[in-house]
Amino acid sequence: METGQTQSNSGQIRTISTKTRIHYGLASLGMAVVSGIYAVMLTIYYQDYLGLSASWISLAMGVYAVWNALNDPIFGQITDRTRSKLGRRIPYLRFTAPFFALTFALVWFAPENAPDAAQFAWMLVTMLLYDTTYTILGLVHGTLLPELSESDQERGKLSIVSSLFGLLGTLIGFLVPDFFRPKAGSVNVSLFSLQMSMIAVGLIAAFLIILASYNIKERREFSQVDEPLGWWQAIKSTLTNKSFIIFVTANFMCTFMFSICMGAVYYVADYVMQGGVIMLLAALFIPLTIGVPLVDFILKKVEPVVAFQAYLLVCGVSLIVLTFLPAYLIPVSIAVFGFGYSGVQVINYLLLGQVIDEDEVNTGVRREGSYYGANALITKPAQSLAVAITASALAASHFVTRDSNAGMIFLDQPESALFAIRAVMGLIPGVTLLVSALILLAYPLRGKRLKEVKDEILRMHQEKHQKLEAMEEQVNS
Repeated sequence: METGQTQSNSGQIRTISTKTRIHYGLASLGMAVVSGIYAVMLTIYYQDYLGLSASWISLAMGVYAVWNALNDPIFGQITDRTRSKLGRRIPYLRFTAPFFALTFALVWFAPENAPDAAQFAWMLVTMLLYDTTYTILGLVHGTLLPELSESDQERGKLSIVSSLFGLLGTLIGFLVPDFFRPKAGSVNVSLFSLQMSMIAVGLIAAFLIILASYNIKERREFSQVDEPLGWWQAIKSTLTNKSFIIFVTANFMCTFMFSICMGAVYYVADYVMQGGVIMLLAALFIPLTIGVPLVDFILKKVEPVVAFQAYLLVCGVSLIVLTFLPAYLIPVSIAVFGFGYSGVQVINYLLLGQVIDEDEVNTGVRREGSYYGANALITKPAQSLAVAITASALAASHFVTRDSNAGMIFLDQPESALFAIRAVMGLIPGVTLLVSALILLAYPLRGKRLKEVKDEILRMHQEKHQKLEAMEEQVNS
């Protein structure tokens, strides 16, 4: 990692090089392509294409949510305690990537003509395996953002680059299945091309992640100088942190919003607008792409939490309006949402970085893994909730699946089904985001308190760096 330093009254602020930003972004690209496809295709693949019932899907997502609750904090604690020549994070990034590609591909090879119980078992097992690898990669990649610099501005620049690559990856994640997914005719014939494309996507994503692991280096003082907290002490100090509780509650709602919206895009395109998904993707991603670099300007004017609340309000209102708009105006509402989501995308984990800074002041130990793990423990079930709500809402609204229509898309859906699709895409996540913005009014890391934490963090990091240098001199002498 090529980094520089800028002087502060309390110590040296680390800057992050362009090379590091690009490779960090490439890892984001790889993971975003895969997770984007997974978010938009999982429900439609198992429910619409294979005909798996909503009750089986909901059961699978329930078990999946329990597994999520177990693995994230465990891996977070393990990475915080890892001491290797490569660091605490990089080994997991590098050596998990191949299994990430394999398990993702297996999700899309469910037996097509098997009984529901067999399809359920395949869905559940492959999801659990995939999620384990994604947990490890997402966690260690995320922990590097607050670790590489103490400055919210530097973290913001890294987050912007990561978000731009992530947006490109998510866009690709929409486009790839749209080229290869079954649209009409026999499902059995067209699923093969979808499955082959999933193998290719997994391999490319793994390559990008491995490449990034060779071009990002960690700050060794956190793994060599810090003494890890005991397991129970680490868990207690994390889950009783007021700033974290407020942040993670709001973040749960943001995760739920993203998961349910992305899972409904194809339904809106196919059944409400009855056209291709390209128009909706353009309406979403063009404002998103334009808006991401502008976040840096906003962050120079107001504190991250204030900017975050404003962006949440824009997103929430635009989604609620979408529910009731004529079909031809839906892209306009999605465009407004896209601009608002640009800020949510960039700023979200800047707040978690502040929480981690405050914790280091309180405990003396840098513990990104613990906090990212605990965050995932609470927010990842939102993904399962989103899938279950989507499947259940459509089933309750008498939605006619392709599987029940001889593999052909059924466009003459009842009005109840069309409104359910709109509510899943608009009303439900929109209200959720407005509640999230209100919750953040209680977030304490702002103003004087935030400045105190930042000053103390710089002093502590300078002291740890000096201790590392002394340790290395002692070893070399």
